[in-house]
Amino acid sequence: MARSSTRPSTSSARGTRPTYRCAECGWQTTKWVGRCGECQAWGTVDEVGAVPLRTVAPGPVSSPALPIADVDVEAARSRPTGVGELDRVLGGGLVPGAVVLLAGEPGVGKSTLLLEVAARCASEGSPSLVVTGEESAAQVRLRAERIGALASHLFLASETDLASLLGHVEAVAPSLLVVDSVQTVSSADVDGTPGGVTQVRQVAGTLIREAKERGITTVLVGHVTKDGSIAGPRVLEHLVDVVLAFEGDRHSRLRLVRAVKNRYGPTDEVGCFDLADSGITGLPDPSGLFLSRRDEPVPGTCVTVTLEGTRPLVAEVQALVAPTSLATPRRATSGLDSSRVAMILAVLERRGGVRLSNADVYAATVGGVRLAEPAADLAVALAVAGGAADTPLPSGLVAVGEVGLAGEVRRVTGVRRRLAEAARLGFPRALVPPGTDDVPDGVTATEVPDVRAALASVRPA
Repeated sequence: MARSSTRPSTSSARGTRPTYRCAECGWQTTKWVGRCGECQAWGTVDEVGAVPLRTVAPGPVSSPALPIADVDVEAARSRPTGVGELDRVLGGGLVPGAVVLLAGEPGVGKSTLLLEVAARCASEGSPSLVVTGEESAAQVRLRAERIGALASHLFLASETDLASLLGHVEAVAPSLLVVDSVQTVSSADVDGTPGGVTQVRQVAGTLIREAKERGITTVLVGHVTKDGSIAGPRVLEHLVDVVLAFEGDRHSRLRLVRAVKNRYGPTDEVGCFDLADSGITGLPDPSGLFLSRRDEPVPGTCVTVTLEGTRPLVAEVQALVAPTSLATPRRATSGLDSSRVAMILAVLERRGGVRLSNADVYAATVGGVRLAEPAADLAVALAVAGGAADTPLPSGLVAVGEVGLAGEVRRVTGVRRRLAEAARLGFPRALVPPGTDDVPDGVTATEVPDVRAALASVRPA
C-alpha cells in the first residue's frame, strides 16, 4: 500500500510569499528579477497585487509661471569679482544665488584666491563671509595681511558645525559666502563622519538651499582624491551651478583655473595665475612663461601654439634622444600625453625614416604647461627628429598640426588665431596642415602634407 505524503503542497508552502509576473508574456516567479526568464525582456517583472504609487495632489506654488519674455533676467546677471582671469572663466563674474564648487590639490592656492575675491567684494561695500573649517580665524587674518586682503566688510569665522555656520550667515547677511571646505563641515542631524558621502550631501544641500532662498553667492572649496577627481558624492557636482578645477604643479608658480561645468557661461575658458608670496595675481598674457630664452637655436626644441578655450598660448616642446644599450629603450614624458608621444615616435620611425628603436627618448614642455590637444603633434615630431639628428630647427619657426598614423598632417581648429599669436610674439614662419587659407599678416605659412615633407622643409640645405 502506498504511503500518504505529509509534505505540504506548493501553494501552502508559499504562504503569503509574493508572486511576480512579467507584464509582457505572463511568466511568473517567486522572487523579483530584472529580466524575464521567458521572453528575456528587461524591467517588465512586477509584483502581483502591488500597491500602486501614491499620487501627489496639486499644491500652492511659490511663484506663478510667466511667459518666457516676461521673466526678469537681471537677477541672473553676473557681477565682476575684480579678478579678471577668474571672471574670464566664470563668463563675466559671479551670479547672485549661484553656488560655485572650486576643487584642487592641497597647497595649490584655493584659499588665497578666494580670500582675495572676498576682500575685493567687501571693499565695494558688500558684506563677505569666509567660514573656514581647516584653519583658525587668526591664521586667515595673517594671510590676509600678507596679500593685502583686509577690508572692513570682510568677516571671518572658524566653524565646522553646519548649524553654527548658518547662524553666522543669519547674523552677517553676506552677499558672498566662502566655505573652506565643504568636507570639513558636518551636521548633527545625520550620521557619518565629516567628509563622508552622507555628510557632504547634507551640508551641500543645505547651503545650496540657503543660497537660493537668500540670493547669496556661495563658493564651496572641495578636496580632490589622489586621481584628481572631486572627493565626495558625484551628486555634489550635479547640485552646484559651477564647477571649477584649480590646477598647478607645486614646484611651479603657474596656476590654471578651468571650468568643468558652468550654467552661466562657457566651459572652454581657462584662467592663468601667478602664485607668489604676496598673493595670487592674474596673467592676462602667459605665453612668455612657456618659452625658453636663448640666443641660439638648440637641437630637440620646437615651438607650437595651443588653444586653451579661446586663448592661444605659445608653448615650447623639448626632446632629448640619447643612444642606449637596453633591449627596451626608455620613453619618458612631462606635460605631454605619453600614449600620444609613443604613437608619434612610431610614425616618425615608420613614415619619416627616423631611427629611434635604439635610443631613449625624453619629451617635455617648458613652464609646466600641459599640451593635450592633437595640434601639438607636429611640434613633438619635429622636436624628436631634431634631437635624433642633433640639428636645430630654423629660428622663429612654429609648427601646428595633428599627425595621423599614415604620417599625414591633419587640419586643426583656430589656425588663424594661433598664427596671429605667434606673429605677435615674433615668430615669422609656421608649418601648417594643407588647406590653411586664412593666414594673418606677419607670418609665412608653409603647408606640409605629411611628416616626411615637414622634416624635409626644416632640413638645412
